[in-house]
Amino acid sequence: MPPEALPSRFAVAGESPGFLLWRISNAWQQRQRAALQPLGLTHVQFVLLASLVWLTQHGDTVTQVDLAAQAQTDPMMTSQVVRALEARGLLARTTSAQDRRARVLAPTAAGTALAAAAITIVEAVDAECFAGKDAAWLQEVAQRMGLPGVADGPLQSQADAAAPPQAWPT
Repeated sequence: MPPEALPSRFAVAGESPGFLLWRISNAWQQRQRAALQPLGLTHVQFVLLASLVWLTQHGDTVTQVDLAAQAQTDPMMTSQVVRALEARGLLARTTSAQDRRARVLAPTAAGTALAAAAITIVEAVDAECFAGKDAAWLQEVAQRMGLPGVADGPLQSQADAAAPPQAWPT
């Protein structure tokens, strides 16, 4: 006796928007990994390093908690990645003078230079994958899902585009 069919409204998995988005996300991540590999960075290392550089350039001192909040990453995973970046000399980690439990982070010159090189590569992959109207559509989907740090509309106004981004990098 054949197994009972799944109660899906789709004839094939490729018609499911959720399954398609999952496949697109995996393909995009694979391209980003391959592009960043020559720099010796994983995508999460890039995100955390670039976020640290951005936060440092746009604010005061940055703690690991601040970095995890900006990048929307798990604090424990952030700590592990920060240690790896520190071991490579890409950031410095010190104990906060205000809170002995907190770690203050600062990118090194090498870390800032690597983040600058990596952002060019990451944005080129993004442009290949999400050209034209795709970026606006993705912003609309992100807004609909209530993701924090997404621009107020599908396309930013010129004034918004001139202002520092709320959440960087991609």
